[in-house]
Amino acid sequence: MLVISLQTHCGRGLFLVMEISTNEPSVQTPAATEDDAAIPTQVEDSAATQASATTQAEAAAAAELPPLPPCQVSMTAPVSGTCSGRKKSVVWDHFEKVKIGEGDTSKTKAICNYCQKSYNADSKSCGTSNLLAHVPICPKNPNRDDLVKGQKTLAFEPKKDGEEGFHLVSTTFSVEASRKALAEMIIIDELPFRYVEGYGFKKYVTTLQPKLRLKDISSRQTVARDVIGIYNSEREKLRKSLKGCRVCLTTDTWTSIQNLNYMCLTCHFVDDAWKLHKRILNFCLVEDHKGETIGRKIEMSLREWGIDGIFTLTVDNASSNLTTIRFLQRVTKDWNGTVLGNEYMHMRCCAHILNLIVGEGLKEIDASVAKVREAVRYVKSSPNRSQTFKSFMERLGMESKSLLSLDVPTRWNSTYIMLETAEKFEKVFLRMDFEDDGYSSYFRTKEDSGGLGSPCMTDFQNCRAFVTFLRLFYNATKKFSGSLYVTSNAFYDEIFIIQESISNLVKSQNSLLKNTAINMQTKFEKYWGEGEKINPLLYVAVVLDPRKKLRFLKFSFSEIYGNVVAEMMVDKVKELLYKLYNFYSSIHSPNVQEQSGSERTELESDASDPYVMVHSRYERFLQVEQSVGCSNELEKYLAENCDGRKDVNFEILEWWRDNCNRYQVLSKVAKDVLAVPVSTVASESAFSTGGLIVDPFRSSLSPLMVQNLVCSQNWLQAMVPISHRQSRDDVEALEEELLHLDQGCVVLSTGDEKNRPFLGPFDVS
Repeated sequence: MLVISLQTHCGRGLFLVMEISTNEPSVQTPAATEDDAAIPTQVEDSAATQASATTQAEAAAAAELPPLPPCQVSMTAPVSGTCSGRKKSVVWDHFEKVKIGEGDTSKTKAICNYCQKSYNADSKSCGTSNLLAHVPICPKNPNRDDLVKGQKTLAFEPKKDGEEGFHLVSTTFSVEASRKALAEMIIIDELPFRYVEGYGFKKYVTTLQPKLRLKDISSRQTVARDVIGIYNSEREKLRKSLKGCRVCLTTDTWTSIQNLNYMCLTCHFVDDAWKLHKRILNFCLVEDHKGETIGRKIEMSLREWGIDGIFTLTVDNASSNLTTIRFLQRVTKDWNGTVLGNEYMHMRCCAHILNLIVGEGLKEIDASVAKVREAVRYVKSSPNRSQTFKSFMERLGMESKSLLSLDVPTRWNSTYIMLETAEKFEKVFLRMDFEDDGYSSYFRTKEDSGGLGSPCMTDFQNCRAFVTFLRLFYNATKKFSGSLYVTSNAFYDEIFIIQESISNLVKSQNSLLKNTAINMQTKFEKYWGEGEKINPLLYVAVVLDPRKKLRFLKFSFSEIYGNVVAEMMVDKVKELLYKLYNFYSSIHSPNVQEQSGSERTELESDASDPYVMVHSRYERFLQVEQSVGCSNELEKYLAENCDGRKDVNFEILEWWRDNCNRYQVLSKVAKDVLAVPVSTVASESAFSTGGLIVDPFRSSLSPLMVQNLVCSQNWLQAMVPISHRQSRDDVEALEEELLHLDQGCVVLSTGDEKNRPFLGPFDVS
């Protein structure tokens, strides 16, 4: 090696190391500096003479030579200044090498960065195969799905949050993922476990995915184990969501075909994102239907879930439920989440009360309903009779797409639909009475044996008048039994309209309708009379609706009870509202903040528009002016004008989410009150007067597996983001399709599609 010193224009020394081909050994010389007067060397004179003959051009060319590549150091080898030549494994992006112990007894371990699991990592005796196998299956690896090996394919994935359309994503086939999806299908679609062992099913799935081998398809035993695993996993997720959360409960009892008693306990709550949730906590066996037995089961279930606060418990009108309420009020009085000593815990199921009121009305008009039912049964009993009915319809010039439907006596909504469709064809039935020998002889035989005759004009008039009245109860029951939207704030709207309609019908000149209304009014007064028997939290829910506040209650009370009684009732509601506000204020201390995040965002986004700026400033001016003299959030809220009355798409939870910073304490009250369900049952069984029955498939399973299936189905379905408006449209479209597939129905048409009857799948069994 030869060291050459070059002087640059800056006066600094530049040293080059050049390779010289010589037979003599090369010797390194000490580095030279500017202060050195002479450089002692051990190089022979001949070499020095050759070095001095090198030109500056050659030196510059040598300086442009590429630098030597950096040394790559292996993680498995000690770090040193020399290059080992080994490449670093990608596995060390996910593991950390740790030396445990000292001396000869020390061991080297590889610790997973995600789950902290350790493996032996001695460089001589252990490889990295086991580490590489762990990375894609690590449960806490956030990029686990991206590390699955295999050929990726493109697929369409539905957009989230109820949006229409799809995303184009890359996917990789995984036996584990398909196995989990199969178990979820069994749960959600209520399929028997033996479904997965059918030859047709196996052929179908292997056609969909040729990579799936027959031995990879789960057996019924494997599916059962996977169902339990999904239940445990989803249960833990729900437990974390409910931590520190106050809930509203509903409970009901079911019976299996083996006469086993099941209790279903469901919680309702609004989360921090102001989304309403409904989750089944338990579907378990109970020894009997006694009130204390149910109460103890509820208490045990809540303790298992770690829930320490009940806001309300919605139950039906069984006498044993009063014992359940008293028991829970006593044992949960000292729980951390108890509100006002559980004084307002008891909430009556409004759908059950409406069923009782309708039942009273149907008793009075039962004869006319029975005649119409028998006429519809005659037409639907055979294809020939249906064709005869259709021929009479064509002779009378009626073209309709409506459907004759026969009711189920225990489901009064089906009776309403039957009457609504049958009264449209009054002329057809009356013409058949004196022109169709088969029809007239059928009812003549009935009369001779002590039965009812064919329906006459008076019967159809009675049914028509009752259908108009019954429609109010039908619509109210559908609203009360909804689970995808808030129902507590809409309760009094429906009750006010029904109460006024009953009062008007009592004054009717028709004696039959008058007696019907009197019977229904008696039943109404028993449960909701004078407004004092209604849980006052439902009035608070009306006040917490920014479209109504106290003004709507004052209006409706004065319309029904008069101004004097109305003032007294409004004062009671206001008193309860202040009690709730003071209680929540003692728990949640408000932080002073003038504007909500949505208001600031709106101002910033519209700052370029002077008209919008002026309007926003004027709105703030009105808020300040209206809240002058208000000492707290509640007074400020009540003093301000009603908001959103003309917005047809108004969403109350969205309003409170946008204004929760302005009303920090009052929003906590709203979150609990608006979560209160006014019905214990879903829309499928809300119209039923019969009991709730577990289907034969689930009745054949063990009680523990029944709970796993029922709860898991509810939890998995709840994760599907869907707006309630879209779901209603989809349900109605499906029902319309099912109606046209009904083999025993007569397809008729009046041209009035808006009055198409809503025939839902309200099958109790």
